[in-house]
Amino acid sequence: MKTPAQPGSSLYDSDVFRMACRQFDLAADLMGLDPDVRERTKLPKRCLTVTVPVKHDDGRVRVYEGYRVQHHLSLGPTKGGIRFHPGVTIGEVAALAMWMSWKCAIAGLPYGGAKGGVSVDPGALSRRELEGLSRRYMQEIIPFVGPNIDVPAPDMGTNEQVMAWMMDTYSNQVGNSVPAVVTGKPLSVGGSEGRREATGRGVAYLVKRQLEAMGIDPRDATVAIQGFGNVGSEAALALREYGARIVAISDVSGGFHNPRGLDLDSALAHVAAHRGLAGWRGGDAVSNEALLELPCTVLVPAALERVITPANAGKLRCRVLAEAANGPTTNDADRILEERGDIEIIPDILCNSGGVVVSYFEWVQDLQSLFWARAEVLEKLCSILDRAREAVEGQRRRLGCSRRLAALTLGIGRVAEAKASRGLFP
Repeated sequence: MKTPAQPGSSLYDSDVFRMACRQFDLAADLMGLDPDVRERTKLPKRCLTVTVPVKHDDGRVRVYEGYRVQHHLSLGPTKGGIRFHPGVTIGEVAALAMWMSWKCAIAGLPYGGAKGGVSVDPGALSRRELEGLSRRYMQEIIPFVGPNIDVPAPDMGTNEQVMAWMMDTYSNQVGNSVPAVVTGKPLSVGGSEGRREATGRGVAYLVKRQLEAMGIDPRDATVAIQGFGNVGSEAALALREYGARIVAISDVSGGFHNPRGLDLDSALAHVAAHRGLAGWRGGDAVSNEALLELPCTVLVPAALERVITPANAGKLRCRVLAEAANGPTTNDADRILEERGDIEIIPDILCNSGGVVVSYFEWVQDLQSLFWARAEVLEKLCSILDRAREAVEGQRRRLGCSRRLAALTLGIGRVAEAKASRGLFP
């Protein structure tokens, strides 16, 4: 059954949500998904919009708008990050929640997808203002979260400290410590070893496996990374461990390129001291847009959505496109890359799943009050990533489709199967 590519709900209508829905429709058509579960599987189960008043250091009270979208709860509680960024919209949050559903299903985790965010520039806030924002946002969404309902995690603009404030806010409300209500926390309050680097390290591991499958020694590979935040920097460090040469990095202020390789330790020290790459002298200046078109073995978009478009898809000069960001490649660009046929894509819902896998480990450890060593966490992570990768490759061979469609059909199929098995509550 063919269904037109449309959002299905005007509430979430946006470029990024239409993109996620188009991906779903292509996969559902390929699968021949039962019409009775098709729209139920696509559309988010519930959404929440909240106002978040914060008293600033100058005495003014400013009100921010926040969201939380829970895509489905058929496999267990929902799981997903909280993003503090000026561009956050409910449509973006809904798309990210949808992608998180497929990501969890591919990895075999007992979760549905969720996402949250506040439209704010966290860099413009003092520490006290950021704490106030974090605590008030959690206070507003408390009726909709919990260890068996919805478990938030850090995302763009949030970190371990923000999660600790949110966990403390929830715990004070219910009257006892509940570390399992969020993941990505500091070790001192129930965080997991390996969680901070999990997404980036997972990206690097899957890149290594893809290069090996192509007969390329990682020590012969060059890597360009757009986005030198937590995910991009951790991916860079892990790829360096595998022997790859990092030739370009960037953040919102711009980037740097050196075909002989960049000094990552110097770059990280500069970022720690100056909160960004601006002013670093480790290579030739390059814009974020130009970085995507540099010659390299592996290109890692690790920043925002929709950066690879029809305007630049034909100009990419990489062998592997590892999507560390969510939704970095538009649908039209995806078609161009597929027609080219010379770039292997590791799709986002597989490539960046390391973070939610180790978030799952943290949640399990918190529920059991039994914690694992870092080596054990990373070993378990690689095992799950290998299993997910093999499942996607098997689906690709069975359906004769792209790796992205294989991943989507696998994730969507598992969610749809669960909904069909549970039936429709009257």
